[in-house]
Amino acid sequence: MKYQNPVIRGYNPDPTVCKAKGKYFLASSSFQFFPGVPLFESNDLINWKQIGYCLTRESQLPLDNVGSSGGIYAPTLRFNDGRFYMVTTNVGHKDGGNFYVWTDDIYGEWSEPVFVDQGGIDPSLYFENGKTYFMSNGSDEDGRNSIIQCEIDITTGKKLSGSKTVWHGTGGRYLEAPHLYKIGKYYYLLAAEGGTEYGHMITYARSDSLWGPFIPYPGNPVLTNRNLGGYPLQGIGHGDLLEDNNGNWWIYMLGFRQIDRWMPYHHLGREICLMPVTFNNEGWFTAGDGSDLSGTVPVEVETDRISCNVKQDFKKIYTFENAPWDKDWQFLRSFKKENYSFEKDRFKIKSSNDNLDTPGGGTPAFIGLHQKEFDMELSCRIKTNEGEAGITIYMDENHHYDLALVKTGSACRVALKLNIGDIKYEKTSIPVAHNEALLKITSDSINYRFILAEDGKETILGTGQTKYLSSEVAGGFTGVLLALYSQFGNSRFNEFSEFVCKYV
Repeated sequence: MKYQNPVIRGYNPDPTVCKAKGKYFLASSSFQFFPGVPLFESNDLINWKQIGYCLTRESQLPLDNVGSSGGIYAPTLRFNDGRFYMVTTNVGHKDGGNFYVWTDDIYGEWSEPVFVDQGGIDPSLYFENGKTYFMSNGSDEDGRNSIIQCEIDITTGKKLSGSKTVWHGTGGRYLEAPHLYKIGKYYYLLAAEGGTEYGHMITYARSDSLWGPFIPYPGNPVLTNRNLGGYPLQGIGHGDLLEDNNGNWWIYMLGFRQIDRWMPYHHLGREICLMPVTFNNEGWFTAGDGSDLSGTVPVEVETDRISCNVKQDFKKIYTFENAPWDKDWQFLRSFKKENYSFEKDRFKIKSSNDNLDTPGGGTPAFIGLHQKEFDMELSCRIKTNEGEAGITIYMDENHHYDLALVKTGSACRVALKLNIGDIKYEKTSIPVAHNEALLKITSDSINYRFILAEDGKETILGTGQTKYLSSEVAGGFTGVLLALYSQFGNSRFNEFSEFVCKYV
């Protein structure tokens, strides 16, 4: 059968996978958005359904005053002795650091955080013979990039050994994303190098001992698209290995889709791709589909490891009815329950003290979906009882496009605002007769188009180029969210209904 990469589309970087009870489970990074660490389930490796989040309480995930692209970095998800563990880092918070949570019911709540006194990011857990080993990136005594490891008590997080450097990588910059596996007689240490950009790559080494020395794979990098200039998929890296229920090995990794062959920008964020893995007689593995481009990640993969009866199916339509607010949607830094009311066919939102432009860790009244495809049609009926309510195409507080219904006294208008770095520009303002309007946004890979639908006709307010919301312009590690928001009000709820987001 053939499947398409990315297998999980829209901003969900740093995938980590495990299997339990015949099913596969996957988690990804969430940064400054709440709840944290989206959690997915699959029966067939390529069709993934979001089942919730690992971090759903502010006691687990404090994000106050955390800047954009701070917060939750690179989780690792593991299943051991009947229990699930998720280990990650809260970056930029005064109470942050490396920690893990656990649950015996992956569909239920997770524990409070257990912190580990080892620095670096991208932490990982490895279990063997009743012992637990904790790994992260860091520096050795000479300041060189390295992977460091210690033994911990899994019940308390207390270190049972010192932190030891076990590998320096292959020389690429930003050595990160370590994962340790025992496969056959060898320990395999997987990592990422080159930075999570166009030079990103996956490398690995192996050893007879989990403490090393680790010998690099002679064919490193085992996966990268860094030499495929103009190819739709770029930035391949940060992988995690998985053995399926039939004994086949796979690797999940992140990658991103650039907007055009000749325009190296990406705004959907880093997404999740899948490739088959094959071990040779000498115990080294390669990743690829057996084509001349093995060692790279194509958009289309043909494999005999998945039944031809399995059909890949991407969700194309999102509404309030089929996208539960506590599964598919996220808030910015925290969920202030008093500012939201969720009904079957409508959301009600009232303004907080912060707005979309609040710098350095604000919490506007905001709830968003990850944009999953370039080609999109989105519409929502908005009723503004006070202040401003609208739809924002949001990368961060300095890079977002807002289509809003604004009420000032008894007068109402629809406005298009483009926010690019230090430029805050109201491009269009159209008076309307009522405090209710149907607003639409359409897009392709190059442009967003902003539309007012009124009295049977559509008025285009303007466009905004996608590249100005890209990581190459805005910086950071996230991707665009399609969010509903309310701001500059006092106590009244604004209403959102007839929401449809359709990918075409």
